[in-house]
Amino acid sequence: MKEQDILGLVAQGQMLPLMEAFYTIQGEGYHKGTAAYFIRVGGCDVGCHWCDVKESWDAEKHPPTAIEKIIKDASPYKTIVVTGGEPLTWDMGPVTAGLKGAGLQTHIETSGAYELSGEWDWICLSPKKNKLPLAPIYKAADELKMIVYNKHDLEFAQQEATKVGPDCELYLQPEWSVRDKVVPMIVDFVMANPEWKVSLQTHKYLNIP
Repeated sequence: MKEQDILGLVAQGQMLPLMEAFYTIQGEGYHKGTAAYFIRVGGCDVGCHWCDVKESWDAEKHPPTAIEKIIKDASPYKTIVVTGGEPLTWDMGPVTAGLKGAGLQTHIETSGAYELSGEWDWICLSPKKNKLPLAPIYKAADELKMIVYNKHDLEFAQQEATKVGPDCELYLQPEWSVRDKVVPMIVDFVMANPEWKVSLQTHKYLNIP
């Protein structure tokens, strides 16, 4: 297939730059401890300095993969988590339509920096200061997961929480490299603000993907 044709299919959401896909335990947020099949899509320009999958940023490093294959590989599993990179860089409509057609639960982990596309059973929104979410996704979010690197991130979290719906679950998660420093800060904050919950990257403690 010609490169121009491939790029056209990627633009239409019929192919996606697939970095990896794997079956594991969801380690974070509301669904932690749940078995899930992860689809990691390449491409992200949000540029978080503490990102632990920087190899996902350059979409050109990850082969455009037909969504039919992505859906077929996901079909044995119940809960599908689409993550990145930043998955909303691409049109998620076609792949989620196929996943839903196969009777699967669709979850997304996103910064919200791009227009929301796709059919989702659960939207985990994780805003970043350097590229804020677009306004419409706040009310659609089921979960707000704020990464805490320093005390100023707690102020940012409070600001972002004013934008989501009343039923959105609120989580504070320590950035892994500074977890020993920020966990006590998060614990104190949650005890003083019980509408928030603590999220830990339990998959790292369990030493699984």
